[in-house]
Amino acid sequence: MVVILGGGISGISAGYHLKQKNIDSVIYEKNATWGGLIDNFTLEGGFRFDHFVHLSFTGIEYVKEIFAKSSEYIAHHPESTNYYKGFWLKHPAQNNLAPLSTDEKVAIIKDFVNKPVIEQPENYYEWLLLQFGQYFTDNFPGVYTEKYWTLNAKELTTDWAGKRFSIPPLDNLLKGAFEEQSANFYYAKEMRYPVKGGYKSFAKLMADEVNIETGKKAIFIDPKQKKVDFEDGSSVFYEQLVSSLPLPELIKIIKDVPENVKEAAEALLVTSGQLVSVGFNRPDIPKHLWFYIYDEDILPSRGYSPSIKSADNVPEGKSSIQFETYFSKRKAPNLRGGSLIEHVVNKGVDMGLFTNADVEVTDYREAPYANVIFDHDREKNVSIVHSYLDGYGIKYIGRFGEWDYLWSDQSLMSGKKCASSIDIK
Repeated sequence: MVVILGGGISGISAGYHLKQKNIDSVIYEKNATWGGLIDNFTLEGGFRFDHFVHLSFTGIEYVKEIFAKSSEYIAHHPESTNYYKGFWLKHPAQNNLAPLSTDEKVAIIKDFVNKPVIEQPENYYEWLLLQFGQYFTDNFPGVYTEKYWTLNAKELTTDWAGKRFSIPPLDNLLKGAFEEQSANFYYAKEMRYPVKGGYKSFAKLMADEVNIETGKKAIFIDPKQKKVDFEDGSSVFYEQLVSSLPLPELIKIIKDVPENVKEAAEALLVTSGQLVSVGFNRPDIPKHLWFYIYDEDILPSRGYSPSIKSADNVPEGKSSIQFETYFSKRKAPNLRGGSLIEHVVNKGVDMGLFTNADVEVTDYREAPYANVIFDHDREKNVSIVHSYLDGYGIKYIGRFGEWDYLWSDQSLMSGKKCASSIDIK
């Protein structure tokens, strides 16, 4: 039997695709519900929030088909926005500078024209300089990097960035500085979201086919005996172990791991997310599907509207916004709990998003694993951990198993690829 640890989308996918091969598997999920990062929660009154912003723009036809068979969906035009020093700029900001002051536009354009020549950028900051020049880098992506990734751009590599940025030719930058642009320069042309049930509804077709046990937290693995112990006192033996658990958590529970592997796993960096979810007593509060925030004195890095994604996410006549703030081992959280809620509400009022009287419900929660950080030691440390797991034939999948920047469609395909490599008679 195949034992799969973790009931997120990659684990669900692995179990589903094993079943297509008539191979038995059981998925063990520590939480009370399946879904992992694509799971959701509902607050008093019926306000539903996903864990972080989720919208599908996959170009993988196989994933599109699974998602479409799982749920009817709403197709959104992917227009996002940026908040910067009191201005709202269409996204991406580099293509939409028109609202800024003349002095700032001159500074951005001048540095864009005089971009440094860097043949081989050694870090993400140099890569940004090469694309945008210094002024825009220091005031937009440079600031956002520290808010979202919790590290200075110089501490990050570049192997994740290329497809996620619009690099405008000079003509486009100049046009966007003189007048508002009707064209959408975002890298996706359509964002899809389930009509009902939140983002996890896209995985329903797969979830309905798998054998999953919730409330089962793995606490000890003996890779020689091929045995997993759970917090509730139960145990299971396996022929093949598949894990979507974060590598640092997986290594902690394996018996007799060498010190160099422990050290490599402990050195892996990841952001933790703080979610402040706000439900409003009016239907028309959010104006943007999602938006980025560059100001350093506003702690969240971005916000999005579940009620715009689908009216099913809120009670009739209501609306909602969720804000994301990040911290890590390298950057402690500035505020937590009620203090962060108060900060977010106050800043939301200052930004003109809503008034205090509009707020009906608020919620704070944390996700210890949000995004893999691409620091300069990541590749080396991941290789050490993966090589150790390979030695015991333990397969690793998903964002935190592969330890890569995987979106939900890529995580689904990670589980599918793993299933295709397993052959148990």
